[in-house]
Amino acid sequence: MPVNLKGRNFLTLKDFSPAEIRYLLDLAADLKAKKRAGIRTNLLVGKNIVLLFEKTSTRTRCAFEVAAYDEGAGVTFLDSKSSQMGKKESMADTAKVLGRFFDGIEYRGYDQAVVEGLAKDSGIPVWNGLTDVDHPTQALADIMTLRENTAKPLNKCKLVFCGDTRNNVAYCLMYICCKLGIDYVGWGPKELAPAKEVVEYCRKVGAETGAKVEFGEELALLKGADALYTDIWASMGEEDKIPERVKQLTPYRVTKEVFEATENPDCIFMHCLPSFHDFNTTMAASQKELGYDIREVTDDVFLGPQSRVFDEAENRMHTIKAVMVATIGNI
Repeated sequence: MPVNLKGRNFLTLKDFSPAEIRYLLDLAADLKAKKRAGIRTNLLVGKNIVLLFEKTSTRTRCAFEVAAYDEGAGVTFLDSKSSQMGKKESMADTAKVLGRFFDGIEYRGYDQAVVEGLAKDSGIPVWNGLTDVDHPTQALADIMTLRENTAKPLNKCKLVFCGDTRNNVAYCLMYICCKLGIDYVGWGPKELAPAKEVVEYCRKVGAETGAKVEFGEELALLKGADALYTDIWASMGEEDKIPERVKQLTPYRVTKEVFEATENPDCIFMHCLPSFHDFNTTMAASQKELGYDIREVTDDVFLGPQSRVFDEAENRMHTIKAVMVATIGNI
C-alpha cells in the first residue's frame, strides 16, 4: 500500500510506522539528489509556513527556511521577542490564528505538550523542531547519514549513543532505531539512564523489528558499532549543572581510544551539533578557566576521517524538506 502522510503532524517518530519512516528517508534521498543536480521540483509552491522558536537554533532554522525556499514556499519566523505567544496570547489562541494563515507550523522549544497543543488547536500539520524530550527531525537526518555510509541493511547496524542517555537526542535515536531494527546501545552512567517507560516502549517495538536495546557503563558495549554518537553535556538552560555533568560524563568522552573499542574500521562518528570539541568557543573557554573541561569529544575524532558531522548537518535540510513535502506538499 502506498504511503500517504498528507495532513499528518510530525511530533515524534513513535507516531510513525517503519514503512512511513523508510518512505521519508527515501523521499529525502530523492530530494537531495535533485537539489545537487540543480533540479527544482517546486513541491511547496503556494504554501506558507511559520517557524515558532522559543529556543534558539542555527541548523533547525536554516534547514527549514532553505528547504521551504527550495520548494517555493513562503516562510515567516517568530520568536518569543517578536510575537505575543504565551505572553499576551495563549498558545491555543495563537495556534488557532496561525492555522488560518499558514499551511504548516514548526515549533522549537521546551515542553512537548506545547507542540502537541499546537497540533490539536491549529488544524494544520505541526512539525517538532525540538522539545526537551524529543527531536524527530534530527533522528531522520542521523539515520539518513548512517544509511549513506554503510553497505549494510539498516537492520544489521548498531548505533551507540555515548554520554547522557536520557536526553532528547538519545530518546529520538532510540525511537527510530527500534522502529527500523537497528541495535541501539546507550553507553553512559547509571544516574543518567533513560526513563523506564521509554526503555520499555523501545524494547517492545524492538521485539517486533529485531532491534536490541541495551544500556551500560562497560566499554565492551561499543564493540561492533557502526556509528558512535554523542551530544553536549549540558543543554541550553542547564549551565548550572556543568560541574556535576563534567564529573559524571568525562569517562564517556569520545576519544580516539574510545573509538578504537568499536573494533570496526568502518565505524563513523556523528553529532547533532553544536559541539564542544576544542576550547575555541566562549562557553568552553570560560568553563576551562573555572577548571571544567566540557568537551564531549576530542578533535582527533570530531575532525578525523571517521567524522560525518557536517554531512549529518546538511541532511537536516533534506529530511526536513521531505517531512514538509510529505505532509503539505503538492505530491
